[in-house]
Amino acid sequence: MTLVAFALVLTGVLLNAAAQLFLKAGTNAIGHFDFALANIVPIGLKVAGQPTIIAGLACYVVSVVVWIMALSRVPVSIAYPMLSIGYVINALIAHFWFGEILVMQKALGIGFIIIGVILVANS
Repeated sequence: MTLVAFALVLTGVLLNAAAQLFLKAGTNAIGHFDFALANIVPIGLKVAGQPTIIAGLACYVVSVVVWIMALSRVPVSIAYPMLSIGYVINALIAHFWFGEILVMQKALGIGFIIIGVILVANS
């Protein structure tokens, strides 16, 4: 994998991870809501006006463009497993940003993911 291809894959992964984190921050700001016919307009307006949700959606849009560029250079059998890096990034950032607990079982799973990504990248 060339440096440019790796940079595109990593950028796509990071944008995708950032999108998830922004969406979570946005839903935290909005709070819990139920899907009901009466909620469509008020919740829809809250979601549409929430800056972190807009940022998350923007990250998704840019990540799709970057990901298409990456897939034009890297086999999907190598690129797609790299998305697993996003799980690692999200778990770590969620621990610090949202106070989510990182127990030993999650840490072990993260370790397996890292090993798997290394094995796929070197294949």
